[in-house]
Amino acid sequence: MQVACEGVVFTRGAFTLSCTGTFSPGIHLVTGRVGSGKTTLALLLAGLLDPASGMVHREGVRGFSLSFQNPEYHVTGSTVRAEAASYGADADAVAAEVELSARLDDDPFALSRGELKRLHLAALLSREDDLLVLDEPFSSLDCIQKHRFCRALEEREGEITVIFTHERQVLPAVDRLWEVEEGSVRDLGAVPEAIPHWRHAPPYLREALARGLAPENITFKDTIEAEGACRTRD
Repeated sequence: MQVACEGVVFTRGAFTLSCTGTFSPGIHLVTGRVGSGKTTLALLLAGLLDPASGMVHREGVRGFSLSFQNPEYHVTGSTVRAEAASYGADADAVAAEVELSARLDDDPFALSRGELKRLHLAALLSREDDLLVLDEPFSSLDCIQKHRFCRALEEREGEITVIFTHERQVLPAVDRLWEVEEGSVRDLGAVPEAIPHWRHAPPYLREALARGLAPENITFKDTIEAEGACRTRD
């Protein structure tokens, strides 16, 4: 199972995005500045945009979903229960997971954006899609919910998860790093070998690298563990 971008070029006005690379099972983190083309790539991977040239091949992908940054874009149900059920999810189980059991009969738009985001992500993850494309999934979540979401992502096995984000503090352990710079998509490679080449690394990871540490992954916990291992060797 994989999603392969073969000589993909997308143009809109003066903007051009180009990508050649393969997204295989695991967690892929894609970073880049605002306007660099991350959302465009997400839409291409999800099949909502067609490239001007090249092909996006989805091989062995039976089901896939795209999550937009704003959760209200996904709302189709008139109640929280109906909204969760629209994903094919067990509404009671999803609501309990995100602490919204008392709101099942409420209008989804009566929820705060953070509550709606939690509902959307929990329902989405219950689907177990082969391909999950997440555009800024951490927005509107507090620190506790970000950590819970990261753990849920790390539990996906044998599936492709592609995360597009500006998040700089709470991140899941990932398998591969990508960067988008002025419309050019760069596959930095597998983690941990790719970490030293990651220009958008969060501050805690940059500091660790500057001190000569070699974290096994990109989370803050990995950085702390790398520091502890270094002290043990000393």
